[in-house]
Amino acid sequence: MTQKTRSRSRAARLALLIAVPALALTTACGGAAESSDEGVASVSKAPSTEQTKDGADSSKGGAPKGKSAFYDAQMKYVQCMRKEVDKDFPDPKLSGYLDWAKVDELAENTGKGEISKGGKDGVCTAKMNDAAKLEPRRDTQKEYESMLAHAKCMRANGVSKFTNPQLQDGSVLPGGDPKPGSPEISPDSPAYKQARQACKDKLLDGLDGMQ
Repeated sequence: MTQKTRSRSRAARLALLIAVPALALTTACGGAAESSDEGVASVSKAPSTEQTKDGADSSKGGAPKGKSAFYDAQMKYVQCMRKEVDKDFPDPKLSGYLDWAKVDELAENTGKGEISKGGKDGVCTAKMNDAAKLEPRRDTQKEYESMLAHAKCMRANGVSKFTNPQLQDGSVLPGGDPKPGSPEISPDSPAYKQARQACKDKLLDGLDGMQ
């Protein structure tokens, strides 16, 4: 996959992140961002526990309510992609999130950039959006801190221009290339790939591919 294709792939995911309320990474209170002494922003009045959309408290253990519905909806998207785009489109993870490492690998091996974007002309985008609406809600502060740790790790591993995420109006704006429209970071470079591998565990499940 070329740098331009990878940029379009990431842009497609970010567009979905912004367009679908379930992926907006908002807090229940929608508080504004504040800065701490350590340089880590925080969300004012952020909820103390993680909750799914139907009110399940995942801090008490067990599978959050709605996760099965999320997985089932994601499988419908996968089935659409297998029928309309490529028969080898990978299964989602058990959590219901797409395995973007495998999706990107398939796109790179086949040269089908549409694999990362819901199919040609958005043939499966509606099912992608249906799944996104059922994504369990998580704590915005934890997601921000995960992305921040990942950004710092990327810089520490040689990708010096990798920017931090930002909290804006209670939502997380992913970091990454400082100029996505005219990329300054090459995701195809050996240094970038090595950094991604070294830092992949910094991102919470479902955030891979977002920055």
